[in-house]
Amino acid sequence: MIHKKYLPLIIFGMLAIGVFLGARLNTTFIQSKTFFTSRSTQFNKLSEIISYISNEYVDTIDQKTLVDNSIEKILQQLDPHSSYIPAEDLQAVNESLEGNFEGIGIEFYILEDTIMVVSAISGGPSEAVGILPGDRIVKVNEEIVAGVGISNREVLQKLRGKGGTEVTVQIARRGLKKLLPFKIVRGKIPIYSVDVAYMINDSTGLIKISRFAATTFDEFKKALADLQAEGMNHLILDLRGNPGGYLDAAIRMADEFLPDRKLIVYTEGKSRPRTSYSATRKGDFETGNLAVLIDEGSASASEIVAGAVQDWDRAVIIGRRTFGKGLVQEQTVFPDGSALRLTIARYYTPTGRSIQKPYSGGYEDYLREIQNRASHGELESADSIHFTDTLKYTTPGGKTVYGGGGIMPDYFIPLDTSVYSEYLQQVIANAVISQFAYDYVDKNRKALDGYTSVKQFINTFSVNEQFMREFVKYAQTKGVNHDEKGLKISGSLISMQLKANIGRLLFRNEGFFPVLYENDPSVIKAVQVFAGEEN
Repeated sequence: MIHKKYLPLIIFGMLAIGVFLGARLNTTFIQSKTFFTSRSTQFNKLSEIISYISNEYVDTIDQKTLVDNSIEKILQQLDPHSSYIPAEDLQAVNESLEGNFEGIGIEFYILEDTIMVVSAISGGPSEAVGILPGDRIVKVNEEIVAGVGISNREVLQKLRGKGGTEVTVQIARRGLKKLLPFKIVRGKIPIYSVDVAYMINDSTGLIKISRFAATTFDEFKKALADLQAEGMNHLILDLRGNPGGYLDAAIRMADEFLPDRKLIVYTEGKSRPRTSYSATRKGDFETGNLAVLIDEGSASASEIVAGAVQDWDRAVIIGRRTFGKGLVQEQTVFPDGSALRLTIARYYTPTGRSIQKPYSGGYEDYLREIQNRASHGELESADSIHFTDTLKYTTPGGKTVYGGGGIMPDYFIPLDTSVYSEYLQQVIANAVISQFAYDYVDKNRKALDGYTSVKQFINTFSVNEQFMREFVKYAQTKGVNHDEKGLKISGSLISMQLKANIGRLLFRNEGFFPVLYENDPSVIKAVQVFAGEEN
C-alpha cells in the first residue's frame, strides 16, 4: 500500500510524464463546433435575478464575473466535463487542439530570474534569425526582463502576438561581452502531438502521442510511414498521459489498424440519435503486431482508440486502467467570444461498452478519483480493481472486457513505488533536476557538441558518481539537504532523469524519451509479448 506522504509525489509522477490530465479535466473531447443563437424570448429567471442584483444591490459588483461564476456553478451540477470558457481564455484553451499558436517560437525556462532559451522551435521565426539554445533574453522591446521577477505568464504575454507583428529582443550569449540584438517577426508556431517516433530495435517501432489535435493524424501517418521504411513490423503506440481531444483524430487513427467496415465507436445521447463510426478503407497497419500503452492519465480519445483495438482483439493493451471519460462535448461560441462545452452524448466501444466512470458523488469526488485509486492500492495491484458482472462484455475472440470505468489493460503494469523517497519528493518540488540539467548543458556546451547523434549520446553518456556528487551539491544550494538514504532509494531514477533532461536539451524529445524507455516496464512487456515471451 502506498504511504500517504508520497501520494502527492506519485500523483505528480503519474500525470507529469508527457501529458498532463490532472487538473485539466476540462480538456474536453469535442465532437463539433456550433455558434450560439438566441432560442427564446420567454421569461428567464436567472437573467432577471442577475439584472436585479446588478441594478439594486447595495454595493457595486462586476456583472461579468457574476455571470461567469453562475454559469460555472450550473454546469458543475451536470457532469464534470461540461464547462464554460471565458473569452479571454478561449484562444489558449483551443491552441493545443488546433495544433499551432502565433509567437516567436522558442522553448524557454526561467532560471535564476533569467529567461533561458532551451531551443528554437524547428521552422519557427527564432530559429530563422539565429536564436540558439543557451541564449539569455535580457530585453524585450527595450524593456529589461532579466532580474525583475518575471513569470512564465508574463513572458508569454510579451513574446506571443499576432502573426506578422515584430518584436525585438536583446540576447546575452555565453562567450560574448555585448548583447546581441534580434528583430523577430512573429508567425505560426506548430504544436506537435507526436512526441517521439523511433525504432527501439530492428523490427519494433514506438510512437508516443500526447493529444488528439487537428494535426495529430497527419503527424501519426508520417511517423508510421517513416518507421515502416526502416523495417518496422511491430508497433508500440504510447497513449499514456494522453488526455484526448478531437473525435475525428481518434477515429482516423483507429482506422489505420482495423479492416474495412469494422465499428470503431458510436455515440448516443438523449437528443442525439446513435451515430456509428466505422473503418472505411484499408489502413496502413492492419496486420502488424500492435501494443497500446495506457495509464490513469489516458482519457477520452485515447480510450476510444484503445477500446476499439481491444474489442476487435487487434492489439494487446498494456499498463494500468485508463481515466474513464466517455462523454462527448459540443462547443458553442457566444457573441462575446466565450464558449460553452456541453456534454451531449456518451460514446460506446464496439462491444457496447460505456467506459465513463461514475460521477454521481459530485464534482469534487470526481476530481479526487485518481488519488483515491492510489490510496486504495489500485496502481500497485490489479486485484484492487473490481468490476461488476453487469458491465461485462465479450470480444469476438472470447476475451472478457468491462465497461463502467475506463479501459482495463490485458497486461497490468504496477506503479513502481520502491524508488520514491522524501529526498526525491524535495528534488521534484524544487525542480532541481531540470535546473541542474540546463545549467550543466549551458556550462559544458562545447564538450557536449561532440555528441553528433542521439544513438551516440544514449550509448556513451553516463551519469557517474562524480556527476551525482555535483548534483547533490547543486541541490543543496536550492534548499534540498543531502540525504544518503534517500539517494540510495531514488538515485537510479534521478540519474536516469538527469540523463534524459540533458538529452532533451541536446536532441529535443529524440534525446529524452528513448532514455526513459530503456527501462520502462510497459515497453519491455510489449517487446516480450511480440516475441512470445509473455508470462
